[in-house]
Amino acid sequence: MINLLIIFLVFASAFAVGYLLISRIPPLLHTPLMSMTNAISAVTILGAILLFTQETTTVENIFGGCAIVMAMFNVAGGFVLTDRMVRMFKK
Repeated sequence: MINLLIIFLVFASAFAVGYLLISRIPPLLHTPLMSMTNAISAVTILGAILLFTQETTTVENIFGGCAIVMAMFNVAGGFVLTDRMVRMFKK
């Protein structure tokens, strides 16, 4: 139970800090920031996959699955945005 509480607290504080930091960045810098958040999302995916290698409860499996889905959504969105930016510079 204590592990679940720690996981939830880390998730909630990372969400709050990430939201506060990203909301204060000017829109002009959002594209370079997307590259960094893609890297962070890749680390999140690896952490969630590592979670599935251990004995876990159903609730922890749900949190791990949600982490993978949300991180993959961010990575896919980053690739789409990067592709669109690259196409803008092609002649």
